[in-house]
Amino acid sequence: MELYRTLAAFPEVFDVLLALRKSGFATAILSNGSPAMLEAAVAGAGLGGLFDAVLSADAVGAFKTHPKVYQYALDQLGVAASAVSFQSSNGWDAYAASDFGMRVVWCNRCGQQRERLPGSPDHEIRTLAELPALLLRS
Repeated sequence: MELYRTLAAFPEVFDVLLALRKSGFATAILSNGSPAMLEAAVAGAGLGGLFDAVLSADAVGAFKTHPKVYQYALDQLGVAASAVSFQSSNGWDAYAASDFGMRVVWCNRCGQQRERLPGSPDHEIRTLAELPALLLRS
């Protein structure tokens, strides 16, 4: 678990976050990781200052895919589920957020099989570099 604190971001992530913020999008992380882990991971990946919020499921005492976690994010960000574009590389998380009512982009880098879970991502991409153009035309 200590390695999680120092993981490098995928090469396109910094530029994608910068482009999204310049286009007026708010950016946030919603994770099952603890606040300390998230703080270290963001700093270790060189992404400090690129998020409007870094939210941990710890705050509600449950883990994703529990609906309380997704609702916590909406409450903290002050938006409706339909106003969120939720990105995840985890199929289970993408499907759960979709089932909760969020618009979802699944970053399926490895071409995994689609899940047989409630919900369904609105879009599937292979790299986050595809995200800004997708969101700007939506």
